[in-house]
Amino acid sequence: METIKVNTSQHVAIDYPVAGLGERISARLIDLAMFGGLSFLVIIFISVTGSRNSDVFNILLFALYTASYVFYNLVYEIFFDGQSVGKKLMKIKVISLDGGQASIGQYFIRWLFRLADFPLTGQVGGLICIALTENKQRMGDLVAGTVVIKTVARTSFEQIAFVPVEEGYIPVFTDVHQLQDRDIELIHEVLTTYYKTGQYELIYAMAAKIAERLSVSLPQGMNQLEFLNTVLKDYNQLTSVAQ
Repeated sequence: METIKVNTSQHVAIDYPVAGLGERISARLIDLAMFGGLSFLVIIFISVTGSRNSDVFNILLFALYTASYVFYNLVYEIFFDGQSVGKKLMKIKVISLDGGQASIGQYFIRWLFRLADFPLTGQVGGLICIALTENKQRMGDLVAGTVVIKTVARTSFEQIAFVPVEEGYIPVFTDVHQLQDRDIELIHEVLTTYYKTGQYELIYAMAAKIAERLSVSLPQGMNQLEFLNTVLKDYNQLTSVAQ
């Protein structure tokens, strides 16, 4: 599975899966279906009220619909964190190739090249490019330096929270309640990635961020890996008691 490193809110790079051709086609079909339904409503509205509306009104209504269709992807991706309605439903999003949020300029270039990706190539240019490129990028992505990733976390919070710890366990870091659910998910993601890849730099970076967040120092004899596992156990223990 193709992946790309994404810098999280904790400034730790995690590999996220790149969105495949199927998800991208599905997202586009959802968006097209939405506009198909909207165009049907516009036609019905004009048919029912046409005799009472001026030609200017009908032209303006049609122009408004056309403008919303043309600029839809650009506006949504800029203001909704790289997601159109279809992408939101398919749980995928546009990001910069360096793992950060795409800039307005990148969104604009990506949108501009939709002409080459779809209308000018019979709707297949972009699909062929996605199928053939390493990071599943259409032409607009290649030029803009963007990529589409899956936003579904590989581990859900329900899979790691409130896991029972051994009976009589005494938490080491009692301030772990300051962490949020997303912090715990991220710790687990880092540990999972480490066990698969052996990238110990992830452990160092995550441990430093969590220690800073909790305003604690690692106890003597405890390494970063043990620290993160202990934080998970402490969080599970303290939150389960609070239930």
